[in-house]
Amino acid sequence: MSMGNKRTHLDLAKFRGRLQKSGGREYWKSLEDLWEDPEFSALIGQEFPQQAMRSANGFDRRNFLKLMGASIALGGLAACSRPAGVIVPYVDKPEEIVPGRPLFFATAMAMGGFGSGVLVESHEGRPTKIEGNPDHPASLGATDAWGQASILSLYDPDRSQTVMRLGVISTWTEFQAALQPVLQRLRQQGGAGLRLLTETVTSPTLGAQIEAFLGNHPGAVWHQWEPDSLDNVREGSRLAFGTYTNTVYRFDQADVVVSLDSDFLSSGPGHVRYTRDFMTKRRVRSDRKEMNRLYAIHSTPSPTSSIADHRFAVRPSEVESIARELAAGLGLGASAAAGERAHWIGAIARDLQQHRGASIVIAGPEQPPAVHAIAHAINGALGNSGRTLIHTDSPEVGPVNQLASIRQLAADIDAGSVEALLIIGGNPVFTAPADLAFGERMNRVPFRVRLGDDYDETSLVSHWHLPQTHYLEMWSDVRAFDGTVSIVQPLIAPLYNGRSPHELMALLNDDANEPYEIVRSHWRRQAGAGFDQLWRESLHRGAIAGSPLPARALTAAMPPPPDSPAAASPALELVFRPDPTIRDGRFANNGWLQELPKPLTKITWDNPALLSPSTAAKLGLADGEMVRLHHRGVEIEIPVFRVPGHADDVVTLHYGNGRRRVGRVGEGTGFDVYPLRSSAAPWIDSGVRVEKLGRTHPIASTQLHQMLETSDYDRRSLVKSGTLAGYLKDPSLAPHHEEGAPVHHEQGIDEGPTLYPAWKYDGYAWAMAIDTNVCTGCNGCVIACQSENNIPIVGKEEVLNHREMHWLRIDHYYKGTPESPESFHQPLPCMHCENAPCEPVCPVEATSHSSEGLNEMTYNRCVGTRYCANNCPYKVRRFNFFDYSDYATESLKPMRNPDVTVRTRGVMEKCSYCVQRINQARRDSEREGRTIRDGEFTTACAAACPSEAIVFGDKNDPKSLVSRLRAEPAHYGLLVELNTQPRTTYLAALRNPNPEIEAE
Repeated sequence: MSMGNKRTHLDLAKFRGRLQKSGGREYWKSLEDLWEDPEFSALIGQEFPQQAMRSANGFDRRNFLKLMGASIALGGLAACSRPAGVIVPYVDKPEEIVPGRPLFFATAMAMGGFGSGVLVESHEGRPTKIEGNPDHPASLGATDAWGQASILSLYDPDRSQTVMRLGVISTWTEFQAALQPVLQRLRQQGGAGLRLLTETVTSPTLGAQIEAFLGNHPGAVWHQWEPDSLDNVREGSRLAFGTYTNTVYRFDQADVVVSLDSDFLSSGPGHVRYTRDFMTKRRVRSDRKEMNRLYAIHSTPSPTSSIADHRFAVRPSEVESIARELAAGLGLGASAAAGERAHWIGAIARDLQQHRGASIVIAGPEQPPAVHAIAHAINGALGNSGRTLIHTDSPEVGPVNQLASIRQLAADIDAGSVEALLIIGGNPVFTAPADLAFGERMNRVPFRVRLGDDYDETSLVSHWHLPQTHYLEMWSDVRAFDGTVSIVQPLIAPLYNGRSPHELMALLNDDANEPYEIVRSHWRRQAGAGFDQLWRESLHRGAIAGSPLPARALTAAMPPPPDSPAAASPALELVFRPDPTIRDGRFANNGWLQELPKPLTKITWDNPALLSPSTAAKLGLADGEMVRLHHRGVEIEIPVFRVPGHADDVVTLHYGNGRRRVGRVGEGTGFDVYPLRSSAAPWIDSGVRVEKLGRTHPIASTQLHQMLETSDYDRRSLVKSGTLAGYLKDPSLAPHHEEGAPVHHEQGIDEGPTLYPAWKYDGYAWAMAIDTNVCTGCNGCVIACQSENNIPIVGKEEVLNHREMHWLRIDHYYKGTPESPESFHQPLPCMHCENAPCEPVCPVEATSHSSEGLNEMTYNRCVGTRYCANNCPYKVRRFNFFDYSDYATESLKPMRNPDVTVRTRGVMEKCSYCVQRINQARRDSEREGRTIRDGEFTTACAAACPSEAIVFGDKNDPKSLVSRLRAEPAHYGLLVELNTQPRTTYLAALRNPNPEIEAE
């Protein structure tokens, strides 16, 4: 981690010597911190970094304009500081709408073709917030950062708004007139020459429409392409079973999990559900003293590997041989482990044997098919099939191997056999393998049509660009990871004259029905006589009952060994991954996601090449140094960034940034690494050469922002962790010296002498407990808070000045060596202290204490002295240095939560425990003559959390979950020695290491 891209070359031997001297119990946040760099010591000694005191001087006109027009809050000087408009009452108010009372509707969001159930909050016809649908198997009430941020994409003013013909505004009528003669000619030749290119399709209705079109045009061909498709997963199943299958994992039934380079807790079609299930086996309580065990064999650190009990950083090319050695340890094959890894592979194999039928081995989608086939064979040999996992038919329709499909399309274009190309969604000119030169090939097609969200790189080389509807604007259906079908229903009429894929296919099929009737007709045919009831229940629940795909009984075979095992190579390996926040580039114009600190690295607005500290030291590189990567005759320039726990001799590149044609937020942000990604090796490659360029690039990482620690003493009091075995001996996990004496004594969280007023709570006393043992640092809570509370973004320059506005941050700590450190995630909202240091120093009483224990902010009183921020030891208060919120852009106005107070420049902001939700629950309970029930409502961050790490409730209620968690022996508070008596408290993080394996 860097401090302003300081060019520090590190002495790793000095690191290890210090760790040995400290007994390995020390927590650290960056490599400079571990090295005891003098500049780092000076930085944490400052109450506020110098960067946070700077003015906004230095904004050039281009950045100013780019930030001005953008997403919910793009920095710069807003045209007006308060919303303007005329309030017009209803003439005839709809019966179901009560002003100020939101409604919720069930629908589903598709990502990578797979759906996740959501509930959409609507204020008088305006969608304002996304929540998880508790009745949907893919979400169980939780969401991820992309689902939360999708509301911003709906209102994005840069979304495509008009039909374009060769870059000139046109109309749908003119497009239809141009399409008809082309279709007429192609029909006469049976559709030969027509190609349809889509992203992954799981929609039964859209699949049926396309199949109907192909049935009437047998010469037409359907292709699919997504840069993070599941080709390897599907080909691996075919290699193991002889047929394409889908695997559904049941992590709530598994005691031992082995990840073969799989980040199953933060990516993939079922990751939200998998996180919820996995964590049911991870929690340790007074009445449940068991937990699962996770082994992570990985190349690039991820949220999944960050919570593993054992982490093994290896080159990606080594994973297959490790998988074969693990299989041999279980009696499959003959690739016996040798060398230094024989010990831990043998220990993992024995652990799996002891948990037959209660274990899972899962391979990452980036790994080749052979690794997936080996994982299937191991699961079959352990008796896991039918218990901890099931196999079903694939939910996708259309071409299965998308890489082969896009290659075939390129070959057909070269052969001159493609006369018309219709592209639905996706952005293949930007995302297709570079060696296919898809943009150049498209120019050879006589008739090119693209239906998409943005006028982007693909639209630029199309004859016709058609604006596509957002999923909150259309009727459709979609399958989830297990095959469950959801009806996608619109929450709002299309804002920008867009059309859905169903409407385009209806046009091709000469179907005059509207999308609503198209979807209904499909399911009417499926349901028969019981359709009306099925339809109503499906819209209400958000999922069609009985639609999950049935399990199949299959037997896996071990794949044959390679003809000639690859010899170890000293060359650097390349690893390609979708960006942790903007994915393959589809969210590049979403300011919330661009400014969201990426898990582990905390980088915003960028995608540097990631290296291990050892590899960076060998190459003489520090954070932010620009390099030129040479590979397969292609060169790109990109900065580097060191990541503890990263595999040596490996370069990780996150694709999706560096867009050349996108909205004002994302255009030119980051670096385009797609030119290095070839169809021959789309995920893992070797032979890259690194050339230093002698200049630097500023990287806005928030890892060292708002630091609490000022000494080693404070550092030990910030994070509490231990092992399951240690917890069973001493559930309080009190730290000790080597001699056995406690390091320090913590005062009780809710007691201690004080000069503050003695608050008495006869009613509710709100509190929050956060279980760091199950937090993966996924950031879903951060975006949920941003969406709920109308929090602005500020842009990269202001992030570099330490001025990000997030009310909730996730502090990330390391423990151990830079080669294989443990990671700990600690979400930090406002502590809502009982003895709040911020309250007595406010000269205008803008910050005050409520009768229910909340530390409140009265924004229109605040005069911006910032005394409260100076006095806050937790650094959770944010100051509006400028008018970051964009109140001028019309399309953004309907998005904002009307229950949250408007803030302008010059005031302090912070977490309010979602007081608007508290007030709504209070009104409901008072109207019904009762008290608020535990779990009746919760904060936005807790509602979004897939792992249920955040719990909110009334600590005065002894039966509430938050009260029970606060009574746990592993419960602790931050900086309680200051006697702040925080209402936000924590449960310690535990690991469950295998006693056979030495601590890594």
